[in-house]
Amino acid sequence: MAIVDQFGRPIVIADLKREIATPQVTGVRQVWQSSIALGLTPAGLANVLRSAAEGDHDSYLTLAEEMEERDPHYAAVLANRKQAVSGLQVTVEAVDESAPAMRHTELLEALVAMPAFEAMLEEQLDALGKGYSVNEIIWDTSERQWMPKAFEHRDPRWFQFDRASQRELHLRDAANLTDGVPLAPYKFLAHLPRIKTGLPIRGGLARVVAFAWICKAYALKDWVAFAEVFGMPLRIGRYGATANDDDIRVLKMAVANIGTDAAAVLPESMKIEFQEVSKTGGGADVFERLCAYIDRQISKAVLGQTMTTESGGGSGLAQAKVHNEVRQDIQKKDAKQLAATINAMLVRPIIDLNFGPQKTYPRICLNVPEPEDLAGLVTALKELVPLGLRVEQSVIRDKFGLPEPADDAELLSAPARRERASGSEPPDDDADPAAPPAKARNAATKPAPPTTSDEQASRMVREGDPVVGALVAPIEQMLAASNSFEEFREKLLDAYTDLDDKALAELLTQGLTAAHLAGRYELLLGV
Repeated sequence: MAIVDQFGRPIVIADLKREIATPQVTGVRQVWQSSIALGLTPAGLANVLRSAAEGDHDSYLTLAEEMEERDPHYAAVLANRKQAVSGLQVTVEAVDESAPAMRHTELLEALVAMPAFEAMLEEQLDALGKGYSVNEIIWDTSERQWMPKAFEHRDPRWFQFDRASQRELHLRDAANLTDGVPLAPYKFLAHLPRIKTGLPIRGGLARVVAFAWICKAYALKDWVAFAEVFGMPLRIGRYGATANDDDIRVLKMAVANIGTDAAAVLPESMKIEFQEVSKTGGGADVFERLCAYIDRQISKAVLGQTMTTESGGGSGLAQAKVHNEVRQDIQKKDAKQLAATINAMLVRPIIDLNFGPQKTYPRICLNVPEPEDLAGLVTALKELVPLGLRVEQSVIRDKFGLPEPADDAELLSAPARRERASGSEPPDDDADPAAPPAKARNAATKPAPPTTSDEQASRMVREGDPVVGALVAPIEQMLAASNSFEEFREKLLDAYTDLDDKALAELLTQGLTAAHLAGRYELLLGV
C-alpha cells in the first residue's frame, strides 16, 4: 500500500534519505544578507511591510531578526512567550490500550525523550515573531526503523509562499525561481501559527511591533544626542586682554579636552567655568516616558499583558490575577497550535513509515497546567472531611506535588492530646493499630471500664452514622457535580434550606435526654 501524506501526495523515499534545503554559496539560498534596520526610516519600513505582503519576504524577515537583536525588551518578551510553551510537559496520548497502539506510543515516547526534540520545539516557536518557521527532518534508518536523528532549522528566507494564494509554503529553488518548489512530504516541519486572521506572512508579531520598534529607535537616538549635549555642564574658557593667538589656541584645546581628560594646565591669567544648563520642557523625561510607553505596548502585543514586565500600580495582586488569565489563554492557544503541527507533520510520518498508514494516530500533547487554589482546597477539606466526605490521599498528594511516603519514613502527625485530669489518656486515632495501647506503654495497669458517658457516646455514633450519612449524601453529590469551589458554595447555599435535618435533631434530642437520665441515675446510686 502506497504511503501518502495528509494532502494525498505520495512519499518519495529517496527524498527522505537526503538533505534538501541546504545552504548555497551563490544560489537562491544564501546565508548572507545585508542589514535592513541600519538607517531605516518610517517610509522605508512601510516599503518593507508592503513588499512582504506582496510576496517578497526577504527584507521583512531580516528586519524581524534584527529587531530581536537590537531591542532587549522585545527580545525578552518574545523569549518569554516562546518559553511559556517550550517549557511545558510533553506527553503522548495513545489511541487505545491494544498492543499495536502501545508500540506506537512507545516509539513516540522515545522521540519525545530526545534532546533534539526539545530544541526543535524552541525553533518552531520562532514562527511567533516571523510568521512561520521550518525544520528539515533528518531521518535515521540505521536500526531498521525510521526515526529522526536531527531537526535542522532552516533560514526562513529560503522559503516563500505561492504567488496565487500566498498560503502554501514553498522552498526556494533554481528549478522554479518564481514560485519555488512544494515542500517534500514527510521531510519538513512547517509551523504557521494563526495569531491573526489573514495571510500567514502578515500574522507574525514582528509586523505588529515594527512601527513601535522604529519609533523607539528614533527616541533612543534622540535621547543619546540629548544626553551628549546636555548631560555635561557647558564649558566656557575665558582669557585676558593680553592673551595672544597661542594662548587662545591652548585655551581652546583645554576646553575641548577637559570633557574626556577631566584635567587641564592653563596660565594663571586664564580660567574655565562650568555652567549648568537650565532644564526646560521636561528634558530627558520626555524620551524616557516615550520609551516606557512603547515598551508597554510591545508587552501587550506579545504577552497580552504588562504586569510581568512592568511594576504596575494600584491593587497589584488583583491586576496580576486578571493578567495571568489572559496570558494563560495565549499560552494555551500557542501550545494547541504547535501540538497540531507536530501531530500532522511529525507523528503521522513516523507511524506511517514504521507501521504503515493507520485510521487513527496517537497524539503528542503540550500540557498547560491549570492553576488551583490550594489554600481554598485545604479550607474546604477541613470543613467537609469531618462531615463524612471521603477523599483519596493520593489525589491530594498529587495536587500538592507530594510523593508517596516510604514505609520507614517519619510522618507528620497532629500534636499529642493533653491527658485527662483523671490521669487517663484518650485513644490516639492516628496511632498504629498494631502498637500496644497508650496505657500499656505508660503503666502496667488494666484499662478502666467504660463509663456511662462512654457508652452513651458510642451509642450516639452507632445510631448517628446512618442519619449523618443521609444528610451528607446530597452534599457529596453537589460537590461531585461542581467545577469549582465557588460553584459548590452557591449550590450549598441554595440547598441549605431544603436539607432535611429533622432526623438528626430528633436523634440529638434523644441522646441528650438519655444522657441526662443516666446522670441522674448515677447520682441516686452515689456513683
